[in-house]
Amino acid sequence: MLSTELKYKIENILGSEIESLDSISGGCISSAVKLETKTGKNYFLKLNALSSNDMFLKEANGLRELREANSLRVPGVILADESFILLEYISPGKRRSDFFEDFGRRFAGLHKFTSESFGFFEDNYIGSTVQKNIPDGSEKNNWIEFYWNKRILFQFDLAEKNGYARTELIEGIIKLENKIEEILSGSEEEPSLLHGDLWGGNFMTDESGSACLIDPAVYYGHREADLAMTQLFGGFDKSFYSAYNECFPLKDGWQYRQNVYRLYHVINHLNLFGWGYYPQAVSLIQSYL
Repeated sequence: MLSTELKYKIENILGSEIESLDSISGGCISSAVKLETKTGKNYFLKLNALSSNDMFLKEANGLRELREANSLRVPGVILADESFILLEYISPGKRRSDFFEDFGRRFAGLHKFTSESFGFFEDNYIGSTVQKNIPDGSEKNNWIEFYWNKRILFQFDLAEKNGYARTELIEGIIKLENKIEEILSGSEEEPSLLHGDLWGGNFMTDESGSACLIDPAVYYGHREADLAMTQLFGGFDKSFYSAYNECFPLKDGWQYRQNVYRLYHVINHLNLFGWGYYPQAVSLIQSYL
């Protein structure tokens, strides 16, 4: 599974020979293995031999940024390059009885970690799609401009290139652009650190029974965008949201704004997986028209 060069590189970093590699299921872009050294220590290794790019380097920077907030557990980065990322191994555990309440409180704590501007110092990835994070001009301090240009419009342009932009989607985007300021008006807040892609597959339960964040698409944005993604595919208990809101109350109207934040991810899924997501994208837009 590992080339001789990569094996030696990892062993040199870890200071021990590799004893075993056991495949871990769950990834759709990369392959993952549990790596054990002869000293008995375990590590998580993710590989992508199909292409050589900066995806793992960007993932590593996102994980490091999340760890800075010191709110939720995030696996430590040991090493990353274009072909792999080596992380602290976190043993899966059974959820504690108050798992989602604790998760909600800690997620609120993550969002209290803020920045002076929207975006991030580098672009990264949402799934295998590039996520544009570097703000242009006034986008740095204007969430509506940043979100529209770097999230909705960027994905819509991809949909046009990929042949997914039928008339109803094109006309819907034009109408939505005219309403976006009205939709998001009154929700202004300073930029929060976001996981960026938090659904049921991008958190795990550690050995203590608490939530651990994985596979981020990090940037600084409006925290309602993060919460909208948690609701897109379900899997989060009501106690998650009530505990979150107790710790970091949301502004009135946040439920109304959820569809415009879900839209980013649904158009991304349209671009990644095809026509099955088209009706949902149109429906999300039409909920505002």
